[in-house]
Amino acid sequence: VQLQASGGGLVQAGGSLRLSCAASGRTLSRYNMGWFRQAPGKEREFVGYISSGGSTNYADSVKDRFTISRDNAKTTMYVQMNSLKPEDTAVYYCAAGRYYVSGRSGDYEYWGQGTLVTVSS
Repeated sequence: VQLQASGGGLVQAGGSLRLSCAASGRTLSRYNMGWFRQAPGKEREFVGYISSGGSTNYADSVKDRFTISRDNAKTTMYVQMNSLKPEDTAVYYCAAGRYYVSGRSGDYEYWGQGTLVTVSS
């Protein structure tokens, strides 16, 4: 599975962005999908996931602000990010895993290249 994240950019605090993660090579329907992010000088952290069955879970830091969805027919996953804060500034990565649904990056076998989100204050 090849993943490509897109949709990042510069936004003011309080604004919104929608990131996309497009897959090529095969359908996403059997994969658990996750979003992770890495801020400058920090380790990669879990943002949220959506299971192959459609259940979602989010990090406390983004709960009630971010919403993950997927369109298996279009082999695409999304994250709608609202009420963005400067601390949301990071490179956002999408990932796919066949066997586990979790917030652990090691449980995901396939990764996209990342898209930069910058939130100005």
